[in-house]
Amino acid sequence: MRALTLPGVLRTLTPLGWIAGMVVVVAATGLVLGGLGFRWDPFDLSRRRLEAAELSAARAQAEAAARSAEAQAQADQVTRLDAALHTLRSLDRATTLSIQEARTADDADLPLATDRADRLRDHDRELCRIAPDLAGCAAARDFAGVGEPTVRPLPAAR
Repeated sequence: MRALTLPGVLRTLTPLGWIAGMVVVVAATGLVLGGLGFRWDPFDLSRRRLEAAELSAARAQAEAAARSAEAQAQADQVTRLDAALHTLRSLDRATTLSIQEARTADDADLPLATDRADRLRDHDRELCRIAPDLAGCAAARDFAGVGEPTVRPLPAAR
């Protein structure tokens, strides 16, 4: 019996055998090089995947920040609305009491007397205490825009 040598085996292989041998050599080479850390990426797909993942993460962070800002603005708006409603209720309560006192006062049908003027001033002070930014109050803010004339309260009727 004759021992098979490499040149003898190479001469006896068919074309299908050659293809199978080449596939085995390429697969073994790929496994060895892959185990050593070599990567073959001719189309640079890993870089493209990384860029797409970074873009997606940045977009997600921006959307989360926008949702957070929107939620904070909504909470601030609810707080401002609650404060405005509280102020309106206080003003309504104070005005209702003043109207009731004015209608039931002994001097309601008489020309404006000193007591009645004092009641009106007290009511105005109460309104300014509740909402100091009302027009006519000492600490009233100016609602005029930039470049517009200052808004002044109407003069009191005599």
